[in-house]
Amino acid sequence: MVSPLSVEPALPELFRSGDLCELLTADEPLPFEFAGLEGGAPALLICDHAARYLPRALGNLALDHADLARHIAWDIGIADVTRDLSRRLAAPAVLSHFSRLAIDPNRHLRSAGSIPEVTDNTTVPGNLNLEFGQRLARVESLFKPYHAAVARMIEALVASGRPPSLIFMHSFTPVMDGVERPWEIGILWDRDGRLPLPLIDRLRAMGIAVGDNEPYSGSSTEDYSLHAHGQARGLPSVLVEIRQDLIDTHAGAEIWSRKLQEALAPLL
Repeated sequence: MVSPLSVEPALPELFRSGDLCELLTADEPLPFEFAGLEGGAPALLICDHAARYLPRALGNLALDHADLARHIAWDIGIADVTRDLSRRLAAPAVLSHFSRLAIDPNRHLRSAGSIPEVTDNTTVPGNLNLEFGQRLARVESLFKPYHAAVARMIEALVASGRPPSLIFMHSFTPVMDGVERPWEIGILWDRDGRLPLPLIDRLRAMGIAVGDNEPYSGSSTEDYSLHAHGQARGLPSVLVEIRQDLIDTHAGAEIWSRKLQEALAPLL
């Protein structure tokens, strides 16, 4: 029997020390959370846009509550899918616990989308004309601790003799810029087809409308996580995008978690 990973108690203590969480007060949640640490599968689920939480120091970035509930703030429905899939696959998961409006964990820091001033035609007033120190606080308090948690989890799995396949979990809007997106799920990848290509085949065999590097491309130079954690380490990796109207309820999230379990389990 594989023993549970031991990283969960250590990481929060590590990231409460020093100045790494200077943007967050002691009673606010850490910028990451774990699920399924007892799982023994050689896989890790990574959910970059799981939450829409904004540190109190940032207020609401001068947006209204309706905007903060939209896809511009998080990937709707994907956190529920990730937690349920973690349980079904017996695989651990790392989920972000901050809004992509504060800083996007799946954008290179040099990217204009890292701290977006405008997103899907919506201006984010609280992100305009930021000073270097204000940007740095978000990098040090949110972006770096989250990715350090992902890296530490990967290292723990490798050390336990289970080099993981990495499954990056996202969701996409049914319509963008007035164009309907016909895919139910998108499988994004760059140069390593070990996991994505057979996954595409299995999903299509299940009668699912699959986009191969649609509605986005895994080779995007703007994106960060797939390249930094998977490609750079030579680990089998895939980025999964599920259409949001299919998973915006708990029932829908469970249906798609079950579909992904059926497609992924034999490949892991």
